[in-house]
Amino acid sequence: MIGVIGALDIEIERLVEKMERPVRREVSGIPFVCGSIHGVETVVARAGVGKVNAAVCAQTMALVYEPELIVNTGVSGALSQELRVGDIVVGTDVVQHDMDTTPMGEAPGTITIRGVDMVAFACDRLASTAICTAAADLGIRVVRGRIASGDQFVASSARKREIVRLFSAATCEMEAGAIAQVCRMNDIPCAVIRCISDGGNEEAPMSYEEFLPMAAKNSAALTLEFLKIRGNL
Repeated sequence: MIGVIGALDIEIERLVEKMERPVRREVSGIPFVCGSIHGVETVVARAGVGKVNAAVCAQTMALVYEPELIVNTGVSGALSQELRVGDIVVGTDVVQHDMDTTPMGEAPGTITIRGVDMVAFACDRLASTAICTAAADLGIRVVRGRIASGDQFVASSARKREIVRLFSAATCEMEAGAIAQVCRMNDIPCAVIRCISDGGNEEAPMSYEEFLPMAAKNSAALTLEFLKIRGNL
């Protein structure tokens, strides 16, 4: 089974529409829909915005559905100057830019799991490569890059520059870091698909409102294409 998590209804509704024999269930206030997409047994969930919501969703999915892979799909803000609205970043790894224990002498973003200090959580290479292959059939520009997560809608050029300086990330959003951490704690591979909706600067709120539908459509389309390829294996 493949698990797919989005923060918003608009990010996952197209997947649910394609699902055959959907079975709906709500756990901890989070809606899960389980069925078949392109012949692949899939569970889709709308987590809500932010890292705590995402962590609860991912952990519940891990315990209840036991997926072999979790894919986080949705929209994000550009940090790299090379990214434009509509482009997709497929994560190489994920960091949490708002995790800060530097007063204790640790590096920015440090998280301790099982006694090991970590900053970046690697995305599954095989799944990420398959996602990039799927993008070739859609005509959507896709790049590989680091995803930076935090409980903050980045809409400041200064904050954007700081995240790039500290983490060399390509894009920023609010859930993938928590999902990647939960996946690591449960030994579940994860992948991240993020379509650019805004520039992470002072114009971000207006750009986000305008381009959210298009960005959500692109990220969902790529997720569906990946599942189609997976179903043909």
